[in-house]
Amino acid sequence: MLITGGGITMPTTHILETAGADLAYDVHGPLPAADGPRPLFMIGQPMDASGFTTLASLFTDRTVVTYDPRGLGRSARKDGRTDHDPTVQAGDVHAVIEALGAGPVDMFASSGGAVTALALVAAHPTDVATLVAHEPPLLPVLPDAEAAERARAAVRDAYDAGGFNAGMAAFIVLTSWHGEFTDEYFAQPAPRPAQFGMPSDDDGSRDDPLLSDRSWAVSGYRPDPAALAAAPTRIVVAVGEESAGTFTGRTAVATAELLGQPVTVFPSHHGGFLGGEHGYAGQPEAFALKLRAVLQDD
Repeated sequence: MLITGGGITMPTTHILETAGADLAYDVHGPLPAADGPRPLFMIGQPMDASGFTTLASLFTDRTVVTYDPRGLGRSARKDGRTDHDPTVQAGDVHAVIEALGAGPVDMFASSGGAVTALALVAAHPTDVATLVAHEPPLLPVLPDAEAAERARAAVRDAYDAGGFNAGMAAFIVLTSWHGEFTDEYFAQPAPRPAQFGMPSDDDGSRDDPLLSDRSWAVSGYRPDPAALAAAPTRIVVAVGEESAGTFTGRTAVATAELLGQPVTVFPSHHGGFLGGEHGYAGQPEAFALKLRAVLQDD
């Protein structure tokens, strides 16, 4: 919800029908006048709009737009596919921005959403005025990209063999590791779910977008630095202060270097904008203050 001085305003939910998916998006507050502040679009992957509830509530002075990527949350696919491709999702975000009729927008994009946002700017450079790309998990930008791909495959293999909890245990080990993926990393014994307080039950499903290979096109995306440099979009690559040396911390730094800029440090960790209702809470108030300052620097 959007809390303003005039009371409580519930976001309005819209369904945009496209050839490949019916895209659900939420508009928090009225769209601004032509001379008003730009809408702030928040996107994630595989997280849907629900992950931005807390952060959106801290921007009551701006129109905030959130959406569910196709095949996730409320956005139903019609294309018969099960994979998640950032170039396809970039087309979806472009369609939503066109439907808003209030572009260009400012954009905060986190994790796989940041990958989609980079693909969006490359393909549709006038859609976004300022992009804050928070910890895009891009394997190809790493110096140890081949080893990182092997580590990613080990998560998928653990998930295929033992189900969600086994896969999540492997994912936690991957995302917690500091530095390059060395022989020491691969020599570790296979993690057990109990190490992280999880049961060992297997529900039989193998379609999780984070643990399966369905999102490998996201983490395997190669940014186009020439196209991004040619775009009028101001791009800020962000990293959480607690992410230093971890997988997504390293990909953020490497992405910034690829674009010829220093990385911008934000409070907290990979999910630093999350409130307590979303599991591993960050520091959403401090995160919002930093995001506001970065956007105001435009």
